[in-house]
Amino acid sequence: MPARKMRIEVFDSEGNKYSIAFEGQITREKALRLFDLVELLGGVSSSSPETSIPLNEVSKYEKVLTVIQRNFPIVWFSSKEVQMAFEQEFKQPISLSTVATYLSRMANKGLLIRSGSSNSLKYRLSPNFSQVTVKQKTS
Repeated sequence: MPARKMRIEVFDSEGNKYSIAFEGQITREKALRLFDLVELLGGVSSSSPETSIPLNEVSKYEKVLTVIQRNFPIVWFSSKEVQMAFEQEFKQPISLSTVATYLSRMANKGLLIRSGSSNSLKYRLSPNFSQVTVKQKTS
């Protein structure tokens, strides 16, 4: 596997700019550690809809979007992976067709990028949807 480069630029509440560059074997765990650091620097708000709105008043669509933001911030994912993460996080069943419908709607709205054939679709968060600019290059 070729070495990859990842660069994150964050602006904190005081207008300071932080640039973090990472080169090498990028795994999901390493990327999530970097995003934890970004959150500590104040680049990403840790508040979520559940903190201000009671859980029973949040729609399934919003819950699915929250699951994606928490569990798949920079990686490609399938509707089955989102279904499993949703059921684990909220302890509620959700049908795969419901998840697939929501992912399709999010992609149509520009929140997600869609790739692959109809029987093996993969999604990821759109770069312009995220509050953090992430650039990933293959060397």
